[in-house]
Amino acid sequence: MSEEQPEGLERAWRVSLVQLRSFEAAVRLGGVGRAAQALHLAQPTVSTQIKELSAALGVVLFEPQGRGLAPTAVGERLAQAVREMASCWQRFEDDAAALQGLRQGRLRIAAVTTTEYFLPDLLGPFARQYPGISIELAVENRGAVIARLERGDDELAAMMRPPTHLPLARWPFLENPLVMVAPLAHPLAARRRLRLQDLAQEPLLAREAGSGTRAVLEEVLAERDVTWPPRMVLGSNEAIKHAVRAGLGLAMLSRHALAGDPASEGLVVLPVAGFPVRRQWVLVWREDRALSLPARTLLQDLRQRLNVRGRAPV
Repeated sequence: MSEEQPEGLERAWRVSLVQLRSFEAAVRLGGVGRAAQALHLAQPTVSTQIKELSAALGVVLFEPQGRGLAPTAVGERLAQAVREMASCWQRFEDDAAALQGLRQGRLRIAAVTTTEYFLPDLLGPFARQYPGISIELAVENRGAVIARLERGDDELAAMMRPPTHLPLARWPFLENPLVMVAPLAHPLAARRRLRLQDLAQEPLLAREAGSGTRAVLEEVLAERDVTWPPRMVLGSNEAIKHAVRAGLGLAMLSRHALAGDPASEGLVVLPVAGFPVRRQWVLVWREDRALSLPARTLLQDLRQRLNVRGRAPV
């Protein structure tokens, strides 16, 4: 057995995992204050850890940018190295879980906000079958989910419009019908058939720019040559439903965001020609990273339960 340490390991012992965690959080969250808040530490503690890390490595990790700080080129490289270390450790935990027969392990999933209406129900049977698997579900807007995919924070992500600039495998697993909704007593609710142009005189409520639902809405309006700018932009489906119910306008929502009977929420689905607009919910994962056993098992489980064809690794 060799008594020599792996090359670089002796130098690595000069820094601590606590220092690396604080540094990575400061880079990822854009500041020492935010990192301290996320790590539940005092800001001077995080600053000291980063200064000690910089001194141990003999490099400058941050430089002034505007009123804040930005990582230097070497700081960016170190942040990437820390993420690779975390990914390597995750693979170790996954291998250990495999040896335990899925009795232990962790599965990280990111999902856009609308999936909160159905994704927990889909994860429930898997969670009950493998109680030792810790499932971390981060529900964010589309931009935040894409950022998490870029950093490799999660193994799987559920969304409607995956980004095209990342090496992603895609598996459409559930239909996403999009409908136009109005308050229950709205005059248009009595009509048997409507054109999208008929709605354009009403105030339009929409999700924020960059959201999948907003992008589909803009596509549909452009395809039908309808000019209908939003009167109000809201950051969640629940906020939109409340605003529609209050009579502030009409909106396009995923049917998944509505209760079984929309009338129970004070809403009505309008009979607009060409609606519902049908899209797909897609599960994605990085093709340049190996999926853990828990992730592969979940995908296999969903494919069997949903009876959906398509690429889902086993």
